[in-house]
Amino acid sequence: MDTELVHQFIKDTLAEDVGDGDHTSLATIPQGTTGKARLLVKDTGILAGVELAVEIFKIIDPLLKLDIFLQDGASVKPQDVAFEVEGSTHSILKAERLVLNCMQRMSGIATRTHSIVEMLEGTGTRVLDTRKTTPGFRYFEKWAVKIGGGVNHRFGLYDMILIKDNHVDYSGGIKQAIQNTQAYLQANNKQLKVEIEVRNFDELQEAMETGGIDRIMLDNFSVPDLKKAIEMIGGKFATEASGGITADTIRAYAETGVDYISVGALTHSVKSLDLSLKAVK
Repeated sequence: MDTELVHQFIKDTLAEDVGDGDHTSLATIPQGTTGKARLLVKDTGILAGVELAVEIFKIIDPLLKLDIFLQDGASVKPQDVAFEVEGSTHSILKAERLVLNCMQRMSGIATRTHSIVEMLEGTGTRVLDTRKTTPGFRYFEKWAVKIGGGVNHRFGLYDMILIKDNHVDYSGGIKQAIQNTQAYLQANNKQLKVEIEVRNFDELQEAMETGGIDRIMLDNFSVPDLKKAIEMIGGKFATEASGGITADTIRAYAETGVDYISVGALTHSVKSLDLSLKAVK
């Protein structure tokens, strides 16, 4: 966990939510009131965000006591209790929505990722996330993918070279894009992995002949064409399949021998897991 990033996120989101005070709690509950609440699971899936929740409670009130019963990555079902928190009721209520918003989204992503990982079991293919994430929440969405058993692709534009179709078209072609990239990396003394997206067999052949790359993304290839492409590559480069792959077809794509399948839907259109923080009377 990147503690500095996580703590800054918590402080920023609390400022957005709390403003100059949780006036409902301050108005209805006397100062000094203490109580207990439990995180109740109301859905079936994979739990994620427990470690983040601990940090949220700690930032809001270090005197809150937590009893953790289920860790990140646990399979959960309705009526399971992930943890209990005890202490100032004002502090518990201040944390409630932030904890739930984060954990529900992260758990939904972990659940979706886990289901795809299960579909790929035995093939050797790994599922990748993408940059199709919620602005400001990317770190946590990619964290949830890892909890679900997936693999993180690049985090942003700065930690890997990914030459996509627009880069190829703007630079004048596959060979020129790769050669420009190598010149740039050398001139700026940067050591970054290089991946290039290809759209057809001609581009694939040109990429392989040019070299200077680590991974080839085969975009919108059919299953038969992907299998042929994997055979052409012959293990010389890592391979990734992307585009138009659904839950119904992902197993067939994996059985071609591709190393990775990237799935934007892991983060851009996932259903949150239903969770609730309930007072213990």
